Amino acid sequence: MSRLPEDTINRGLPGEPQQPAPRTRREARERYRGTERRQARGLPSTSTGARSLRQAAKPGASLGAGHLGLGAAVLTAVEAVAGIALFLTRWNDYSMPWLPAAAWILFAIASVGVALSVMTYGERLTGVAFVLICVVLACVVTLDFIGVWPEHDLAHTATASVAAGFALLPVATLRPAREVATAITVLGLAFVAMSIASTPITADTIPGLFSMLALVVVPPSVAIFVTHRFRQLVQRELDRVLVQSNVTAPQFAVGMLASDELARLDLAAEKLLDAVANGTDPLPLSDASSSVAASLATELRLHLIEGRRETWLYHAITESDHLGRAVSVADPGSLAGHLTPAQRDGLLQALWQMVGDGRGLQPGVPMVSVTLGPVGSDGHPVTDDTMDVPIVIESRGIPRRRLGPATWSGLARIGPYTDTMRDGAVHVHAHCVVSRHPTM
Repeated sequence: MSRLPEDTINRGLPGEPQQPAPRTRREARERYRGTERRQARGLPSTSTGARSLRQAAKPGASLGAGHLGLGAAVLTAVEAVAGIALFLTRWNDYSMPWLPAAAWILFAIASVGVALSVMTYGERLTGVAFVLICVVLACVVTLDFIGVWPEHDLAHTATASVAAGFALLPVATLRPAREVATAITVLGLAFVAMSIASTPITADTIPGLFSMLALVVVPPSVAIFVTHRFRQLVQRELDRVLVQSNVTAPQFAVGMLASDELARLDLAAEKLLDAVANGTDPLPLSDASSSVAASLATELRLHLIEGRRETWLYHAITESDHLGRAVSVADPGSLAGHLTPAQRDGLLQALWQMVGDGRGLQPGVPMVSVTLGPVGSDGHPVTDDTMDVPIVIESRGIPRRRLGPATWSGLARIGPYTDTMRDGAVHVHAHCVVSRHPTM
């Protein structure tokens, strides 16, 4: 059973206001994490770092999706211009042309307003703004439907209402997919109901109705899919860059999460020493301050011990969002720390290729398992300067035929290897010759 680390900062020193004790374990965990993030960073509210964190936390386009939004906005503008031209050429065919014209005017005003808002406040869209956009689009669709009702031919007379579907393209890059999908569904159902109510369903009208419905629903749906896959791609590449930073890490080191924890402990220790220096808590220390100092010393000793056990491979796997869910590592002898940077890079490259998109057969079950050691197994000798580290990799996520050349190239950089298929899994047995006294 895991134990929550003691919040030595939040407890404070004598004379400081005390927060009420948490009532639930969840409240304690959330309070600890919030205090850790706030105190470990130590960012003043007016600093550049604080502004960056606030900007990153705001809803809107992220990870370069704003470029997709710009392209979607251009496509929406092109469709709107074509729709207006089509409406003007058929002006005399409408019984009530002023209602569709009003719909187009409302659509243009809303488009200009959204464009000015994006240019002024950046690529973000709040929930209230999204609801307002949906209300305006609903008004556009309603006005257009009422204007084309007397014609009883929705497929050839609807213009502004079709543009409302294209207006959801740039929104797909600014709001969660489920919200945009809900708006698309409601719009599609409105077109289906209007088609059945206003247009005779015959063999001549059905193709036009289906084409119009596809024109309304398919483009924003494709925008949701493309945006989602683009964000996945960017996040995966960022995660891979983060993992690759461990290639040149020392044999034993603390990871990024531990670095944040050490920053928290450092701030708490500085806070305690400053209280002693300025006389707020004079020597000898009070019982409360002594307890804080003892807790800090204990946590620092624990980090010192962990820093001599956890290798770069452990941090590369546990700190990766993709590898952490799909890869398990067994390295009781901490042999991964002896690998050279080239061997480390080859091992990580092979693991990334074997993991693929990170979708395992069962949630929580690792797709790839890596076992290092024991040294000198299978009759391979160990000399005074070098040793043979057996590395066994078992992959159940992707069939062997789907492992591309990049996988085998990475394995070749580790050392000589053999691969077999057993029980539907790919077993790779590599022999990695390393130095007994690594310089890293």
